[in-house]
Amino acid sequence: MSQNTKRALLLGALVGAMGLSACGGANPAIADRLVESRGAEAFLDRIAKNCGKLSVGNQQLDYLLDESSDDTYFVDETSKLYFGRVDKAAYSADLNSFYPTDTNGPALDCIFAQLDN
Repeated sequence: MSQNTKRALLLGALVGAMGLSACGGANPAIADRLVESRGAEAFLDRIAKNCGKLSVGNQQLDYLLDESSDDTYFVDETSKLYFGRVDKAAYSADLNSFYPTDTNGPALDCIFAQLDN
């Protein structure tokens, strides 16, 4: 392989890598991922401790917060609430549409009480 061919391949790889890294900042999926923090973890722990036996939909909050649960929607939405990416009204509407029952009120009230602590 000639020296010019090697340089062209190296330059192409470098430009491609730079292009991919530039896309990362604008990617909405990356911007929307759960950001781990001690405050958020403490908030989720308070919900588990004080609200865990309450339910949204047909699921107890204990189950939805369990690491083995395959339902990630609740943790994702609740993290957005903690970080201020959704307000209480939007959070309630989101959970009530994803877990459609008329019995979510007590769990939502308890979650909001943990947020205010």
